[in-house]
Amino acid sequence: MQTTSASTMHSSDGMRRRVSPKLPWAAMLLACALAGAQAYAELPPVQHQGSVEYVSGGIGSDESASFKQAADQFPLALTFASNLGGNAAYVADVQVVIRDSHDANVLNATSQGPYFLVRLPAGDYKVFATYKGKTQSRSVQVHDKGTARAVFEWK
Repeated sequence: MQTTSASTMHSSDGMRRRVSPKLPWAAMLLACALAGAQAYAELPPVQHQGSVEYVSGGIGSDESASFKQAADQFPLALTFASNLGGNAAYVADVQVVIRDSHDANVLNATSQGPYFLVRLPAGDYKVFATYKGKTQSRSVQVHDKGTARAVFEWK
């Protein structure tokens, strides 16, 4: 077959045949889907405080899904929510303080969303989370493998 235009082709028998216009659209949709999948997996930049790395966020469904997917890559995953007046919601602007087994601060930061992922050495830690003046604490054990998880909910 020889091509004479973008939508019409001639076969060897001289018959004209029309090419489906759906093919270019399918390729464009596939390209957009792949670009969207790449954006879906991005997290905000990792922050550093001393030797501790952390990232926080998760506002919006795409970023939230990215945090859930990335949690297994961090030894500690924290989640923040409130249930005030019967309305459950994820929260941001939570002050996070993490202390090691010697009561030394290893991290003091403010969350940018309901998810807070932390990369720190294996050990026993106490996590303090303060939201709207109310502080909660959790004891966590971080291991060389796996992810320790703690959920903070204010009522």
